[in-house]
Amino acid sequence: MNKNKGSQVGAIICFVVSVLMISCQKEQQGTLEYDQAPTPLLLKIPPHFPRPIEMPDNPLTVEGVHLGRQLFYDPLLSANMQVSCASCHHQERAFADGVALTAAGVSGKNLERHSPTLINLAWADQGFFWDGGAKNLESQAFGPLTHADEMGMSLVTLANRLMASELYVNLFQQAFNEKPSAQGAAKALAQFQRTLISASSRYDSYRSGQDMQALTASEQRGMHLVIQKCGGCHRGELFTDNAFHNNGIDDDFTDDSNEWIHRGRYRISFNPVDLGAFKTPTLRNVTRSAPYMHDGRFTSLDQVLKHYRSGIKHSPVTDRLLYDQNENPGIAMSDGEMNDIKSFLEALTDEIFLNETNFSNPNKNENRKK
Repeated sequence: MNKNKGSQVGAIICFVVSVLMISCQKEQQGTLEYDQAPTPLLLKIPPHFPRPIEMPDNPLTVEGVHLGRQLFYDPLLSANMQVSCASCHHQERAFADGVALTAAGVSGKNLERHSPTLINLAWADQGFFWDGGAKNLESQAFGPLTHADEMGMSLVTLANRLMASELYVNLFQQAFNEKPSAQGAAKALAQFQRTLISASSRYDSYRSGQDMQALTASEQRGMHLVIQKCGGCHRGELFTDNAFHNNGIDDDFTDDSNEWIHRGRYRISFNPVDLGAFKTPTLRNVTRSAPYMHDGRFTSLDQVLKHYRSGIKHSPVTDRLLYDQNENPGIAMSDGEMNDIKSFLEALTDEIFLNETNFSNPNKNENRKK
């Protein structure tokens, strides 16, 4: 009896080992299946930052971020194979592009909105695009990928191109243990973008107590002015509430062209109070991300500050944060206060973020030129 039991156990062990060996060596469309789980990646959260948004359906991994970075810089993702995500999002410009309405897409036509920065997106909890039209980074990726004026890509064609690439077949196996797909590409792009953390400016050195001399007197005054006069929207360590506000740059919202793209958040919510409301951009690296506003209409911070001081256009939906106690539009600022605010905004520039090699094109020794 004992001998028979031992023989049965031995047979079972041999069978299990054989199955494991076969599964590890099994060929799938010419490549070996990846038999290791992806490596979890924990974001290094700055101590003065809040907790980032949990994404249990797409946890960060070393392999997923690596794949996303590769995809971000690859023009293979566009119809004409000449446009990548980085064509409109340049690292040295805080992942904006330096023009009001880019024409870098496959059609050569100017887009209707300014390319936003890509900063601290792991904390963005109220949607993406200027109107919040995408719930998360995973769904956001499909917008530029398929837009006729941006990357103009068919998702079927994208999957086929990735499948034809030995590089991507291997990278997808390592990241997700699956074949390349458009959905997997979106997940990888989202993972990479969530690693784009900016928290190493001179302000951060001052705020964390590492260097209490990091800010000049003017910059310290500007910091308090930003908290006092701008903090309703540009709040906290992220310098954005990630919400949507009508900031008084327009007072006519009857333009219904281009799928209502000029009507702001209303295009998504159909709530009249959202007419002309656009997402609050972060102030981090703002001196590197000109021009400003959702359509890039202001070329300098001087123009932006003058708008908030005396250029607010009144409408029933203009945000009440932009009115004084007497219901007059505008934020009171002297010329000296404006200069202090500009000084502080310069202190929010993060040179480490702008030059971090882990964020740069993995196929080049230096970032894409301006």
